[in-house]
Amino acid sequence: MIEVVCGDRMGLISGLVVGMVVGVGLMGGWQRMMHRRSKQRIAKAVDIKLMSSLNRDDLKKICGDNFPEWISFPAFQQVKWLNKHLSKLWPYVAEAATVVIRESVEPLLEEYRPTGITSLKFSKLSLGTVAPKIEGIRVQSLNEGQITMDIDLRWGGDPSIILAVEAALVASIPIQLKDLQVFTVARVIFQLTEEIPCISAVVVALLAEVKFCPTPSIDYILKAVGGSLTAIPGLSDMIDDTVDTIVKDTLQWPHRIVVPIGGGPVDTSDLELKPQGSLTVTVVKANDLKNIEMIGKSDPYVVVYIRPLFKVKTKVVENDLNPVWNQSFELIAEDKETQLLILEVYDRDMGDDKRLGVVKLPLIGLEAETETEVNLRLMPSLDMLKIKDRKDRGTITLKVRYHQFTEEESLAALEEEKRLLEERKRLKAAGVIGSTMDALDGAAGLVGSGLGAVGSGLSMAGKFITGQSSKKDETPGTSTPVENGDGA
Repeated sequence: MIEVVCGDRMGLISGLVVGMVVGVGLMGGWQRMMHRRSKQRIAKAVDIKLMSSLNRDDLKKICGDNFPEWISFPAFQQVKWLNKHLSKLWPYVAEAATVVIRESVEPLLEEYRPTGITSLKFSKLSLGTVAPKIEGIRVQSLNEGQITMDIDLRWGGDPSIILAVEAALVASIPIQLKDLQVFTVARVIFQLTEEIPCISAVVVALLAEVKFCPTPSIDYILKAVGGSLTAIPGLSDMIDDTVDTIVKDTLQWPHRIVVPIGGGPVDTSDLELKPQGSLTVTVVKANDLKNIEMIGKSDPYVVVYIRPLFKVKTKVVENDLNPVWNQSFELIAEDKETQLLILEVYDRDMGDDKRLGVVKLPLIGLEAETETEVNLRLMPSLDMLKIKDRKDRGTITLKVRYHQFTEEESLAALEEEKRLLEERKRLKAAGVIGSTMDALDGAAGLVGSGLGAVGSGLSMAGKFITGQSSKKDETPGTSTPVENGDGA
């Protein structure tokens, strides 16, 4: 009996001990597991916080320039189904688009062609068999009665594009555009109506310098067919500048293409781009410019513009790396929220003028009717991600004042701008200038409140192009034409 009782006690004690040990072990293991999970959650939270602090430039460095918009900004939705249908429809879309491109782009090539080239047109144009890929679409309604779609496009197809280039004393040279790649976000605005087909007009533009949108990228390689690009000196740069200017001046937001839809006449005046205000720019001086001359110092001048079509430039200050200009210009702004003031400093040379530096100033930060003095550091390029030479290029000082147009001033400025372009076309048809990019003497200038003429130097354009410009062109407070539209 005693042995049984002792055995029960021993079993009870051993059970309690084993239970306590197991319980302590389970509690210790549970605590260890929870501590480990807590550390993992903290580590994930830190990673998420770091990722949330990344901006667009950081993502470009990690993923490259051509990452899809929906990855970094989920406002863009994937549309895999649309890409499947686009691939099937592409042969028909490409055929129709080829006709539209030839009819709309060839006049632009003629209008923007640089001096030295007498003809620039397509000799062959085919968009190939590979359809563009839509990486994402963002749908929004910014204004009543409109549907706005931002389409993230990627196209690395197999088009066959050959340009026929003619110059004085040079036979026509066929130039092929190879390895064409397009990366951009296109904004498409549908103007709604109650009548079938329920859309009265479509607006198309390429977004740039707008939140969440990369600058349009159009990459290609130029190759002469049965000849050499050296037959026309600087031909490759001329074509690159022409393409870049056409994109920026006609397609890049706020500039846009308005296409009326429907059988009857459609009022698209509300959709078209209108002058919003004027910007008075005084180029004061520059300091510590980079000297690129073997003998002596650079002869700097500044090209100033908001739109490439309306460039003005300062006088040339010879043999000076700290030039003082104190020249004022008036430029038109169509969209203060997105447009930039661009200043390019050049060194005048016997051959091609060399660019010493460039800088941009967003208009969105300017307070209306208030003169602001800014000191900006010059950069080798506006796209610093592709630049290896990051040496100091000096600074430029300027004063800016933004004036918001009234409705009457806006309409008057628009009419004067149209008149100026028509006058350029007339001079071009008369053979006085080579293209509408030549006569740029005060092209965006306004007088007083903005009701004056947009430009007043067209009468001297022919003398300038033929090298007979008067000394008045070099006096402070006036603007001198920019040949070729590139300050060269």
